[in-house]
Amino acid sequence: MIHKRRGNPNWGKSQAIPPAVATEFETVVLRLGLTTETYVGSGQLRIWCERNSHRCYVPEWLLKEWGILPDVGWS
Repeated sequence: MIHKRRGNPNWGKSQAIPPAVATEFETVVLRLGLTTETYVGSGQLRIWCERNSHRCYVPEWLLKEWGILPDVGWS
């Protein structure tokens, strides 16, 4: 008589950690070839941030530097 093994064979084993994925902001910065020091002076980045700050991550210090108020969606 053969006994069928029951249960999860991976129980107690650590799972693989998925690789980190760049945010949309980081992707745009990379495409524009900017560094942290050149964020404020980029007109293209500012336009992108104004259009997308309500749905994508944009650093708060950068929004404050430009005087952009994020739309938090609270009434």
